[in-house]
Amino acid sequence: MKYVLVTGGVVSGLGKGVTASSIGVLLKACGLRVTSIKIDPYLNTDAGTMSPFEHGEVFVLDDGGEVDLDLGNYERFLDVKLTRDNNITTGKIYQHVINRERRGDYLGKTVQVVPHITDAIQEWIERVAMIPVDGKDEPADVCIIELGGTIGDIESMPFIEALGQFSYRVGPGNFCLVHVSLVPVLKSVGEPKTKPTQHSVRGLRGLGLVPHILACRCEKPLEVNVKEKLSLFCHVPVANIITLHDVTNIWHIPLILREQKAHEAILKLLNLQGCTKEPLLAGWMDRAKLCDRLHEPVKIAIVGKYTGLPDSYLSILKALLHASVECRKKLVINWVPSSDLEETSAEETPDAYKTAWRCLKSADGILVPGGFGDRGVEGKILAAKYARVNKVPYLGICLGMQIAVIEYARSVMNLREANSTEFDPDTTTPVVVFMPEGSKTHMGGTMRLGSRRTYFDVADCKSAKLYGKASFVDERHRHRYEVNPEMITEFEEAGLAFVGKDETRRRMEIIELPTHPYFVGVQFHPEFKSRPGKPSAVFLGLIAASCGRLDLWLQAAGQPSNLRTHASINGFPKIHQNGSSLKKSSKSLLNGNFHSNGNGVHV
Repeated sequence: MKYVLVTGGVVSGLGKGVTASSIGVLLKACGLRVTSIKIDPYLNTDAGTMSPFEHGEVFVLDDGGEVDLDLGNYERFLDVKLTRDNNITTGKIYQHVINRERRGDYLGKTVQVVPHITDAIQEWIERVAMIPVDGKDEPADVCIIELGGTIGDIESMPFIEALGQFSYRVGPGNFCLVHVSLVPVLKSVGEPKTKPTQHSVRGLRGLGLVPHILACRCEKPLEVNVKEKLSLFCHVPVANIITLHDVTNIWHIPLILREQKAHEAILKLLNLQGCTKEPLLAGWMDRAKLCDRLHEPVKIAIVGKYTGLPDSYLSILKALLHASVECRKKLVINWVPSSDLEETSAEETPDAYKTAWRCLKSADGILVPGGFGDRGVEGKILAAKYARVNKVPYLGICLGMQIAVIEYARSVMNLREANSTEFDPDTTTPVVVFMPEGSKTHMGGTMRLGSRRTYFDVADCKSAKLYGKASFVDERHRHRYEVNPEMITEFEEAGLAFVGKDETRRRMEIIELPTHPYFVGVQFHPEFKSRPGKPSAVFLGLIAASCGRLDLWLQAAGQPSNLRTHASINGFPKIHQNGSSLKKSSKSLLNGNFHSNGNGVHV
């Protein structure tokens, strides 16, 4: 097994995840099989109990693992399916070591950070690196490890020590360290400053890790003299100093790595030069250029409670982007804080109230994502009602589906007290209830998580057609509440169709309003499996409906050539299928993804 470690210096949010993913894309294009590991130094066992404001979205894997959002980047870039063990946290390692100590596995030894914690980290890395993630039986050729945080963080020290030991143990030719660092340009001086990177590399060396490649984040490509200075003080060959300058969209990152022959440097360090082919990346280039050329907008309003931090809805943004590129439209996001839509906001913050409703009404489509807690729920209900009454394309995900059911019960079925027991435990009309298998005493890992199967009960519904007239679909879940199965007959008699259900036929998975151009709610999270060139079906439906093209897509569904690619059906040029995804962190300095237009955000 060959290992590539990606670390970061100077500041956080430089784009280590994008860099690690792009390196993976490059090596995969060279003919190598790649897997990924993300190390998060926080004490949480996993990301499941962390607020989106604290750490961005919680990404859910097929096996139910609640993990860091960077694993979503890896899955989208590399088109693989990772496991919960591909995300290592301090909490997981310490829990593992303490459990072994309680069993007596250490035979009376004093359990210490070195060697017990550091050994556990190395054993975990080697074990997980051998797990196939691309559908094949054999282990991958290269494992890319991203160390979260910044060099010098106190919580990272056990991992840095472990990785230093690990690099020595696996030996030269099996380990490559890529250090991502900042080379800023001070406005008062007007030239790139190398001192932050010099200090970062000095600190890295002092901790026992030697960088082989420098990936320099900067606004513009570095001049040769700047690279020579970095080479002199950081002891890294000029050929191994890569510029990661600002780009118009993140799909360009693997391309600029290839242009600077980063793959040649990595392959040489890993003794893989004679085992690979030249990376072409034609699909990446086509998609990156296409994304830059799109100009005809499609406006989607995202109505949520975490709209102040785009990372909270990262996978949703990516899924919308994948679908909009397939439809050849430029995605424009109108962020709508759901609480600003409520009547109380009209009195307390009238300007915010007017702005929220203006953004909602100007959108071509409306999306209500998942979430927890009762803040802003009434605003989401108002958004669902607006979409239903005014025939605006609507997609509700998880809570967004439950919101649509509550609104329908109140407005159409005249059940004024209809609510979820999550928001009102004493409601007399519980249309959404707590799941029987849920836990009310523990939060972490107690939801309905991971990949579950949904069966289509209505073959000619929009969702089934968008999924290619499949009889079932496997999607990822993360929820504690569900539509009350005792009220399904009442809803269906009132005109709301439950077109998708689980194997028991008592758990509702997909709703549709047949009389509406596109009014769909799903209990699962389809955004987690969306890929560039392979957009999620229901997201594609939302974008197509918002563009007035849904009928064309539905006619294409089930065709042998597939609905996504042919110009004869959608009127657009065919593009390649092997693509990547974008990551945009609110903290990231990678420019070009989000451009404000006053009311919303261009993606």
